[in-house]
Amino acid sequence: MFSKHSIRQDFLIQIIISTLTLIFTFSFMLYFLIEKSIYDEKHEELLRYAQNISNHQSLFYEDENFSENFFSLNIEIIYLKNKDINTSEYEQILRKHTYLTLIYPFDLENNAYLKITKDISSTKNLLSRILKYIVLINIVGFLLVILYSITLSNILIRPIKQLSAKLSNMNEHLLKPIDTTSLPKEFEPLGEILNHLIARIQNFVKYQKELFIGTAHELKTPLAVIKLKNQVTLIKQRPSKEYIEALKTTNKSVDEMNIIVSNILNIGRQEGAQLEKPIQVDIISILKQKANDFKLLASNEGKELKMSFLPNAFMATLQVSLLKQIIQNFLQNALKFTEKNKIVILKSSQDDYGLLIQVIDEGCGIDNSVDLFAPFVRQGNKQGAGLGLFLAKSAADALGAKITIKNRDDGIDGTIASLQLSSKLSCTLPKYK
Repeated sequence: MFSKHSIRQDFLIQIIISTLTLIFTFSFMLYFLIEKSIYDEKHEELLRYAQNISNHQSLFYEDENFSENFFSLNIEIIYLKNKDINTSEYEQILRKHTYLTLIYPFDLENNAYLKITKDISSTKNLLSRILKYIVLINIVGFLLVILYSITLSNILIRPIKQLSAKLSNMNEHLLKPIDTTSLPKEFEPLGEILNHLIARIQNFVKYQKELFIGTAHELKTPLAVIKLKNQVTLIKQRPSKEYIEALKTTNKSVDEMNIIVSNILNIGRQEGAQLEKPIQVDIISILKQKANDFKLLASNEGKELKMSFLPNAFMATLQVSLLKQIIQNFLQNALKFTEKNKIVILKSSQDDYGLLIQVIDEGCGIDNSVDLFAPFVRQGNKQGAGLGLFLAKSAADALGAKITIKNRDDGIDGTIASLQLSSKLSCTLPKYK
């Protein structure tokens, strides 16, 4: 019925054992309490009889039922040598009858004691029936606990079964987000994490297909150029200068293929970086470090890099290499498309969602109809393999962050590249003033 490592089995065993222990403990405590209460009452009754006789009063009070109590009593005077006995009580069984006996001082000068014996067989039988009923109730209760535990475990495991059924029916072509509104409140975080994972898988499948197609296309073009140039060169004997030009063209095509291969290797390295153990770091400190690295580069190109970081410190737990890769790509693209004597801004700000990091340039802007995060997509007439933003998007997905590229709306040409770090999915974000 259950697998070897079944959560449901462990739950059933634990709830059955704990409930059974509670039922038996409570039942036997109840029985011993009832038994003690009855015996205390009988002891008080015998003691009252003994006190009445010792004080030369009548055996019974006026309001007591004489006929009911008298015939079960046996009263006699005994003489004991031991003068230290005050009051003692014991129980004995004779001929299937149970008797409760009380020894009480009567005339200590003559070592005389009252011995009052009462037949408590009916009381003993009553206690025996009570014990049987308690055991019977415990057995019925135990069966009810088992049924209740099975029902409860089915109710608790139902959301997991629903998630398992939805996930088992998925493939790379039918990946759909899970409707978290139909899940219990306790399972909503799990549903959100699974939806985040599904979104990453969808992006991965989509961009991997485009990557393979784009790689084949990008490598095919320089190979075709090399082949065509060589064929033209070999048609007839040519001067050495033309051979040199052909070799230069071939080397240029080989360099282009090397760039493509290097970027593909970077994709592999990035996937390895996604498996790095997240560490707690100060994001603002990383931004300042990257800004200092690119500030000199911007100055050499006749451009200015400005910085504005808020708050002063911002702690987060994430893979540092992925964050650095995104910021580096933003700054490289901004400097690439920004003309001389213009400004690039690196800034950060905190909001309710998390930390917003932006790189703002004064370049040519983007075409909003183009998916810039797809592999081998190039903007403008600048050189490059077109894999930078593809890598940045993959890194942002791994961090559980949002990445966007949009045109500026302040009347100045240029773009705004944004990275929104989520405090809920990826970071521990205490605020610093």
